[in-house]
Amino acid sequence: MAIIKPFEALRPQPQFAKQVASRPYDVLNSQEAKVETQGNPNSFLHITKSEIDLPESVDIHSQEVYEKAKENLTAFIKRELLFQESKECYYIYKLVMNGRSQTGLVCVSSVDDYENDIIKKHEFTRPEKEQDRINHIKTTGAQTGNVFLAYRNNATVDSIIEKWQANKNPVYDFVADDDIQHTIWIVNDDATVSEISAVFEKEVPCTYIADGHHRAASAAKVRKALGDAATSASGYFLTTLFPSNQLYIMDYNRVVKDLNGLNKEAFLEKLEVAFTITNNGQKAVHPAKLHEFGMYLDGAWYKLASKPGTFTEDPIGILDVTVLSENVLDKILGIKDQRTDKRIDFVGGIRGLGELEKRVNSGEMAVAFSLHPVTIEQLFDIADSGNVMPPKSTWFEPKLRDGLLTHLIY
Repeated sequence: MAIIKPFEALRPQPQFAKQVASRPYDVLNSQEAKVETQGNPNSFLHITKSEIDLPESVDIHSQEVYEKAKENLTAFIKRELLFQESKECYYIYKLVMNGRSQTGLVCVSSVDDYENDIIKKHEFTRPEKEQDRINHIKTTGAQTGNVFLAYRNNATVDSIIEKWQANKNPVYDFVADDDIQHTIWIVNDDATVSEISAVFEKEVPCTYIADGHHRAASAAKVRKALGDAATSASGYFLTTLFPSNQLYIMDYNRVVKDLNGLNKEAFLEKLEVAFTITNNGQKAVHPAKLHEFGMYLDGAWYKLASKPGTFTEDPIGILDVTVLSENVLDKILGIKDQRTDKRIDFVGGIRGLGELEKRVNSGEMAVAFSLHPVTIEQLFDIADSGNVMPPKSTWFEPKLRDGLLTHLIY
């Protein structure tokens, strides 16, 4: 059963919450972060992307960057932008995007649960990305990035959260610059805190990583690296748990730098082995169903419909990311490992299909593919079966903001 705990969050004073709250460190590159923080010295990006405060010549993975993050975190506390809660609490976090809402429980989850597969995974991690977060956590003593967990919805949990929201005022409530509303309540009543912990321990057999595999893996490796110096706090990591019936998964699309030595005509001919191809002209193709793909090539969109035999019914084989990987990326374009091959890049659905056109039209990429989103049940089936998805298969929206709730491990 899932073990979760309340914690003493490091969080902003209410009047600074909107300024401090920042998009997750891994959805922005350094230049985008620098632009986003212009005129806002209170942005938490100064901690999660601290290279923005150093010369561009500095390697973003150098120890100097992590030391700057620690310096900036200390400065935020000294300036009283941030303070630590005086007692262990749970937090309710509601996000509203385009009229739809989802509400999660912010807590710390057990590293033991992660290592014992009670917290289930569906992706492999990349060592260099793990190492970046390991260095950040060890240097700052803080887990600044939230791991987004899902669980099969539970009526008891729903009732507790709804009752608390109805009877208490939120501590934070603001609309960010991207028009997403963020509202947070503090659950500081001892009886309610105990009730929440007990419900998860008795009624929720497992949770699933929806977003944040690298953050979770890094937290576990930090505890191991600390050895005898490990604190009790390092045995837990920052998570927000959402019921599955409230989650929204967007498409996660692909762009490829070249056609593996093929010209356009030869490439299309090879595609016809596995797909029925329709030229859609200038009209973008946003796949309407499973096993349908969009492709942008040489200024035109094509609809690709999978032919029989291109997929299987097992949890991995049914996925469109698998169909594309096996029949196009590997077999035709020669991309064997999407985690390490520099010829492929991934574009989250939040950026829209216009971003795919832009990347190809600029000459940076040769071809782009739009995919139908993975469902939450597909994610659960894969994690339960012990399998993993191809990399970058799911894009969840809306994103939690960094800086509103941070977990200190020492």
